[in-house]
Amino acid sequence: MTNSPRLILTGDNDTPIWGMTSAIRITRLFDKQQVESALAPDAAIWADTGYAFDPQWLRHVTANPGIVVTISGVPVLAHLRHADDAAALARGEIPADHAVIEFNSQPQIYNHELRKLDTPFLSILTPTTVKEIERKSYFGAYKGVTDILTKYLWPEFALVLTRIAAKLGMTPNMVTAIGAILCVAATYLFYAGYFWTGMLLGFIFMVLDTVDGKLARCTITSSYWGNVFDHGIDLVHPPFWWLAWAFGCATVGYPLGYHMFIFILIAIFGGYVAQRVIEGIFIWAFGIHIHVWRPIDSQFRLITARRNPNMVLLFAGLLIGRPDLGLIWVAYWTVISLGIHLLQMLQAAIVKAQGKPIISWLRAPA
Repeated sequence: MTNSPRLILTGDNDTPIWGMTSAIRITRLFDKQQVESALAPDAAIWADTGYAFDPQWLRHVTANPGIVVTISGVPVLAHLRHADDAAALARGEIPADHAVIEFNSQPQIYNHELRKLDTPFLSILTPTTVKEIERKSYFGAYKGVTDILTKYLWPEFALVLTRIAAKLGMTPNMVTAIGAILCVAATYLFYAGYFWTGMLLGFIFMVLDTVDGKLARCTITSSYWGNVFDHGIDLVHPPFWWLAWAFGCATVGYPLGYHMFIFILIAIFGGYVAQRVIEGIFIWAFGIHIHVWRPIDSQFRLITARRNPNMVLLFAGLLIGRPDLGLIWVAYWTVISLGIHLLQMLQAAIVKAQGKPIISWLRAPA
């Protein structure tokens, strides 16, 4: 029989973090968990509002009853076997039948959602530490495996925008909606041959595509339909950008020949869809994302033929005054990336056939 443990908060902290109090933030995190415990009906999740922690800590504690997380020996978060132990824990007394995880020992936890292994942040929350905590919260919401632009080019800029959005009380869906408008506008501008303007709007959209997700995670306001809205746009629009770019090339005097146009059409649509299908099959067949199996797979994710790396190729074409060449490069790179994806899946199938496990290199060692 399973029971839903209740949340017990201790302390009184009015320092705002991402526009909310610590108590509201922890409560939102708890409500998002929809947790169940196999323990006695009086089990409880206990948290000190004087501290801020990454959501991964709450997920980890929830999944491990009888765990107390401490920092310098001071209890911060726990999954108590009995709610009656809350008062003693608030005094710093750890129940004898509970295991302790000391934050200062830098324990590493695997985050399935963000596909990374790290030590999530945990810190005392005061007016002097809140800015750094927000920074850690923001970067803690980044995927460990992503493309080169998202990882290296605009994280700091997106952090500023995320803070502004949070202070203005904007929801992630509002940011996504603005991005969707820019995405459509960029598609038209590419089609009309206004590549530089379209590239600018596309760049802003790409940054906002980072902001909406980070805003949702940092303010704990993610939703099912918001996720569908965001990922639906991400999934659908890229090949239509490349198609619009192809028509725009003719408008500015660099028409693609018939055979090249057909090749590009097949490559950008067929190759894009095939890669996504392979990624889905890999998860179904081996239980992990294709980009987190080995270090080389994660490194290839930086440059694989997705929207952002492809935009680098198009930008390079614009720099030399040949938008058509940029699109041709995208088509060939898509085909090459598809071949590498097929090779990755074949290698995984061989390893599995040999009776060896397919395990992410980002997981903590057993």
